[in-house]
Amino acid sequence: MADKRIVHLVDDEDAIRRSVGFMLRTGGFEVIAYPSGVAFLATAGKAAPGCVLLDIRMPEVDGLEVQRILAERGIAFPIVVLTGHGDITLSVRAIKAGAVDFLEKPFEKAALLRAIEEAFAQLGSTQMHGLDAAAAMLRLAVLTPRERDVLVGLVRGQPNKITAYELGISTRTVEVHRANLMHKLEVGSLSDVLRIAFAAEIDRDRT
Repeated sequence: MADKRIVHLVDDEDAIRRSVGFMLRTGGFEVIAYPSGVAFLATAGKAAPGCVLLDIRMPEVDGLEVQRILAERGIAFPIVVLTGHGDITLSVRAIKAGAVDFLEKPFEKAALLRAIEEAFAQLGSTQMHGLDAAAAMLRLAVLTPRERDVLVGLVRGQPNKITAYELGISTRTVEVHRANLMHKLEVGSLSDVLRIAFAAEIDRDRT
């Protein structure tokens, strides 16, 4: 039992708790489900160490507030955020606050398991996001000025069409720049891109 990997599943949707809980249990995880952020926070201080799968939109206390309170209490469980369609701005805020990854509903089983494996890899680490500013800026130096413009849009949580409008280019061109910058940075997800950008404080480049 001691080597059991625990996932704290916090979501106000009963269907999500049942389906995701079943998926993870069949994958060998122990799942403790909570119907709200309030319910999780009530026991988080005594909870067994594990990964937190946290819905971002919940009544009373939303996922971002749960994340903030956990950090305030010094509870350093790695967090994977669950978001709805169009919640990119909230997802960016969650990553900036230290979330490991975010998944947009409905998500693939493989994506969920990949995010959770990354979270468990970080569990217990004293430096969950160890990329320093100098290393991050060095990685970003390979980007063209236009790719950096697109990156700024990502950091702001903007849809591609808004970035395209601001830059006077097509949405398709933004998508190409986004794919190119991810290839140059050698990352496979937007959350990885954001962590590099935040480490380099690129969000402070422009207002």
